[in-house]
Amino acid sequence: MRHLTTLRYVDAIARAGSIRKAAEMLALTSTALNRRILAMEDELGVQIFERLPRGVRLSSAGEILIHHIRNQISDMERVKSQIADLSGVRRGTVSIACSQALLPFFLPEQITRYRREHPGVNFRVHLRDRAAAEQALVDHTADLALVFEPIRMAEFHTILSVPQPLYAVMPEDHPLTAGDTIRLKECLQYPVALPTRSYGVRHIIDTALINSNLPFEAVVESDSFEFLRSHAVEEGIISFQIPIGLPQANTVPGVAIRPVDERDVPLGLLYMGQLRDRTLPVAVARFAEQVAKVLEERYGR
Repeated sequence: MRHLTTLRYVDAIARAGSIRKAAEMLALTSTALNRRILAMEDELGVQIFERLPRGVRLSSAGEILIHHIRNQISDMERVKSQIADLSGVRRGTVSIACSQALLPFFLPEQITRYRREHPGVNFRVHLRDRAAAEQALVDHTADLALVFEPIRMAEFHTILSVPQPLYAVMPEDHPLTAGDTIRLKECLQYPVALPTRSYGVRHIIDTALINSNLPFEAVVESDSFEFLRSHAVEEGIISFQIPIGLPQANTVPGVAIRPVDERDVPLGLLYMGQLRDRTLPVAVARFAEQVAKVLEERYGR
C-alpha cells in the first residue's frame, strides 16, 4: 500500500541501524531516503533518528513511532490476508521464530503440508531461541514463536504448550543402548557433549544437576544440535535432544536414541505463542491451528 511506503522506510532504517544500509536493501539512494525521513521529521516536528558517526538510532519519539508503524504494517497484512480469503485463495506470509530443534524435521513437514493445500502462502523461518524468539514477536519480525523452555515475557501469549522429555543420543553400539530408558547418572559415567547454556535442553540438564552430587563435565559444547548429534557418533559419546528435534520414527542411521528417566530430568515444555493482544492474519492463524493440533496429538499428555 502506497500510504505505508514511508512507514516501511522508517522500519527498514530502524532495523538496519543505518540510512545507507537501508537504502541498499530498498534499492534507493541514501540521499533520496534521507530526504523522505527529513520530510517526515519535519511533518511530525520531532527527530525520529539520532544521527551517529556510524549510523543512526531511534530517538525517544522514534521508539514510540516505530511501535505504531509495526502495528500498522502488521494490521495491513492481516487485512490483505482476510480479503484474499474471501475469494477462496489463501495468501499471505507466515513468519516463524523457533528453537533449533524445530528446524530439521518438524517445521519442514508442517510447512510442506500447509503449502500443499495453500501454495499462495509464503513462509519465513528464523532461528531464534528463548528470549530472542519472544523479542521477534514484539518487533513484528515473527508472527509465531515455537520455543523450548523460553524466558517468559509479559508480551508472550501462549497458544499451546506440550511436554518434551529429554532423550540421550549415542552411537548404536554404545553400552547404554541395552535398556529402554537411561538414568542420568549412567550417562555421566561416559563423556558427554552438550549444547551451550543459552539453550533450553542445557537449561533442564543444569537444573537437574543443581541438587545432585554427580560429577559432571562436558567434553564438547556447541550451539549446533546437528553437530552434537554427528559428533556423538563420530567419537562414541552421548549427546541430548528433545523428541521434536528427532525424526518421527526415532531412527537415524548409526544412532541410538533412549529417553532419560523422568525421575532424574523433569519434562521440559515446548511453547507455541504469539504477541499478546494481536489478531493474527488468516494464513498465520490457520497454520497455528494445524501445528497446535499436531503437537497435541503427538506430545499431549
